[in-house]
Amino acid sequence: MPRVLTQTDVADFRERLCEAATRLFDTRGREGFTMRELASELGVSAMTPYRYFKDKEDILAAVRARAFTRWSEQLEAAFAGAASAPEKSRAVFEAYTAFAFNDSAAYKLMFDLSQPDEAEYPELVAANTRAKRTMTAYVHELVDSGVIEGDPELIGRVFWSALHGAVVLKLAGKLGPDGYDFERVAGESFRVLFEGYRKK
Repeated sequence: MPRVLTQTDVADFRERLCEAATRLFDTRGREGFTMRELASELGVSAMTPYRYFKDKEDILAAVRARAFTRWSEQLEAAFAGAASAPEKSRAVFEAYTAFAFNDSAAYKLMFDLSQPDEAEYPELVAANTRAKRTMTAYVHELVDSGVIEGDPELIGRVFWSALHGAVVLKLAGKLGPDGYDFERVAGESFRVLFEGYRKK
């Protein structure tokens, strides 16, 4: 008689599956592996993944939602652990870059493998919404404390765009040995942006 799976069993297996899928998506791309290969990676039967996910797109959505959620959690913890608005801004910056460079596979999946039907995956929609909120919370603090002025939602997206661009260049190996490393480029970007938005 097969063992009845508990909610913990299901959650643990989904976590293992998402870890394996993240590695496969990162190294082989969206079309570079089959569900059978994923099952083999996990040491289970070819049909087992289908007990937890409808198909590979469903798995990709779950993997991306999981990455966005972990990323948001780390940024939110950094935000909560700092005191002043400028310190919160710095803490979020450091948490963002730490995640991007320490877990680059997850970071790339979050942004490089977007899905045109994202609206069909509520967990991914919720994770995306949380990420956007997380990336503007510290800007609201900066505006509310009088450090900068303007629309915090717009400014948050401008800062995010600048940071993401520098991160992508760093991950692609385009920043570094010529003296224009990530820290210098990102630092200058934010210096200029902060000066532009600084309250007059």
